[in-house]
This record gives sequence, structure tokens and C-alpha cells, in this order.
Amino acid sequence: MTQEDNTQVSAEDSLIARYFKPLATDPGALGLVDDAAILSSAGEDIVITTDAVVEGVHFLADDPPDTIARKALRVNLSDLAAKGAVPAGFVLTLALRNKEDAWLRPFADALGEDAKEFACPLLGGDTVSTPGPQMVSITAFGRVPQGRMVGRTGARPGDRIL
Repeated sequence: MTQEDNTQVSAEDSLIARYFKPLATDPGALGLVDDAAILSSAGEDIVITTDAVVEGVHFLADDPPDTIARKALRVNLSDLAAKGAVPAGFVLTLALRNKEDAWLRPFADALGEDAKEFACPLLGGDTVSTPGPQMVSITAFGRVPQGRMVGRTGARPGDRIL
């Protein structure tokens, strides 16, 4: 996760260390102290997908933060599964009005539980403040054997779609 401006470095560093560094279990996350992560691949294709959930569009302002976290990650995991990819990790972008423990703690806890359950660790991301609707965006990475990603095209009469 990166710092947007130097006046907020300590506040953002504290937020990252408290809520999200414990989720960054993959060595490629570099402890969330860098502006990038490393995702190694040996003879595999990397599948990338991204989805955002926005307050007032995909969730309501009073929805529980744990359900928002799970939805944000799972819509991306669903995309990876549809492509035949095994999760490798994700990056998270949060646009928040407030950075309160009462919202962030259950959000981070649920995100961490799903990251562990689906073997898809947090690799990095960004946090920003917004006066508008809150937004959670996740970009997920998966691995698939070279040339084996299931695309939207190529289905033939008689194929089974499950």
C-alpha cells in the first residue's frame, strides 16, 4: 500500500500496520513496506481480474463491513475460478470517509479469513480518503497452466456449461 502525500504517511502507515500487514502473508508482499509486490511464475500464465464495490451501488452505507469485505474479494475469486485459475494473491484499494476501528476491524478480519480460506493473500494496495461514497476495489491474480485459461469464446455446440 502506498502513501499519497507525505503529510499523511504516519497515519496511513499506522492503518496499514494495524489492519492489513497481518493479512500480507506471502513473501512477495514484502511486508507492505514497498510500492510494489512480487508474484513469481514458473511456466504458468498469470490471470488478472479486478472489480470494485461502491457504496450506494453494490452495498448500502449501513451494511456490515465484514460482508462488504467478503463480497469484494469473492467477486474476484469467482472470476478467477471461471477462468480455471488458482488464486495467487490480491491488491486492495480502499476509498474511505472515516478510518474508524469499528468499521476497519471487522472488515480486515473478514478479509483475512477469506484470504486464508481461499489461499489468496493480500499483496499490497492503496488507501485514500474520500468525501463521497466509500469504495473497495480488489485486483486478484491467479495462476493457470500456460495456454489453459478458460476464455469466454471457444464454446461449441454440445459443450457443457457448469
